[in-house]
Amino acid sequence: METLHGIDGLRRLPHGAIISIGNFDGIHLGHHRILQTSRMLASQNHASLAVVTFEPHPLTVLRPQAVPPRLTLPQRKAELLAQAGVSHLVILPPEPAVLNLTAEQFWRLLRDDVKPSWLVEGGSFNFGRGRAGTIEKLKEWSAQSPVKLHIADGVDATLLDLSIVPVSSSLIRWLIANGRARDAAICLGRPYELEGKVIEGHKRGHKLGVPTANLNCGDQLILADGVYAGRCEIAGQTYSAAISIGNLPTFGDHARQVEVHLINFSGDLYGQTLRVELLDWLRDQLKFNGVESLKRQLHKDINTAATLTSM
Repeated sequence: METLHGIDGLRRLPHGAIISIGNFDGIHLGHHRILQTSRMLASQNHASLAVVTFEPHPLTVLRPQAVPPRLTLPQRKAELLAQAGVSHLVILPPEPAVLNLTAEQFWRLLRDDVKPSWLVEGGSFNFGRGRAGTIEKLKEWSAQSPVKLHIADGVDATLLDLSIVPVSSSLIRWLIANGRARDAAICLGRPYELEGKVIEGHKRGHKLGVPTANLNCGDQLILADGVYAGRCEIAGQTYSAAISIGNLPTFGDHARQVEVHLINFSGDLYGQTLRVELLDWLRDQLKFNGVESLKRQLHKDINTAATLTSM
């Protein structure tokens, strides 16, 4: 997959490409429907498939207090897009030259300079300054041009409580913020992942006989406090994991931490970047009366996580 940057990169896309524009945070089932349609059109038209996205989110400039936490870090998003068959990824920075383009100016840029054969978008797509460009305007403008428009239907998912919901990045953020790892996985089409660099912690886990890797996950959305079962691949080998998220109430810590115990792993992980799949919620964070009762619960958690992740 070729990665291009900025308006100049957008202009360098091959003429006749199939293009989808969006944030694509999470690369969830709704995104996959758009990408599936785009792949089909690319195959039928012997054309390139391109995704155009912002990095970072435009709200980092426009309304920093309203920036949604990331579901997917940039490198992982690029990997998932490449796996979905995208041949060109255009990354637009949230700079004035981009953000100040009106919807009509952006449309003319696409129509006259980029010259895609198809645009593939979801029904809620907006573009241009102030998000003034609606899907209805895009319908009107494309009907009078060589650029064809396909509007992909949304995707519904059935959650564990049997409720049927429209899949969206905002819904997935809500599920993750409430610890609903399995429901998030249903909407994503794969387990939610936390990625972060292993940093030095208090080393209490090592003293308890349950060594943990403490992850710094940056601006990625972290699940609700609790203990989870998960998986992590290191050097081509997959390990089951018990993951603790929270502020360690037994020890009176106030800083929120992500601690990953890799079952049957031994080795030094400091400074490495781990990508951990969160598969299922096990329990709330609890305050224990002492170290021994905590150790007993930790070993129960590990056994449960090992059983769940081997199924």
